[in-house]
Amino acid sequence: NSRGTSYLLKDSVPITDFSASGPFEGHDLLRRGFTSVKNELLPSHPLELSEKNFQFNQDKTNFATLRNIQGLHAPLKLQMEFRAVKQVQRLPFLHSSNVALDTLRGNDECIGFEDILN
Repeated sequence: NSRGTSYLLKDSVPITDFSASGPFEGHDLLRRGFTSVKNELLPSHPLELSEKNFQFNQDKTNFATLRNIQGLHAPLKLQMEFRAVKQVQRLPFLHSSNVALDTLRGNDECIGFEDILN
């Protein structure tokens, strides 16, 4: 009676057909994870993206200048030191001030807005 088994499989409806689609679709937590409104928002001001990437752009410019002045080894050595310093942190539930990273960047003697908030 092999016909009975194949007949049941042939006429069965796939589970994907039961999923909702459209503007009222439910969020599938297991497949997509938690939703975050912050990730879905677009920058509200044109300078917001620039400010968000300021430190990255400044490091990139400093590395390019250092490469032109001292050669390829200097920015590679500095990037290796940055990577080593970023790996050393406190326990996950404690806030890390990243003093070594600030010292490498030269920000250890500067008092900024973010220092007052901590």
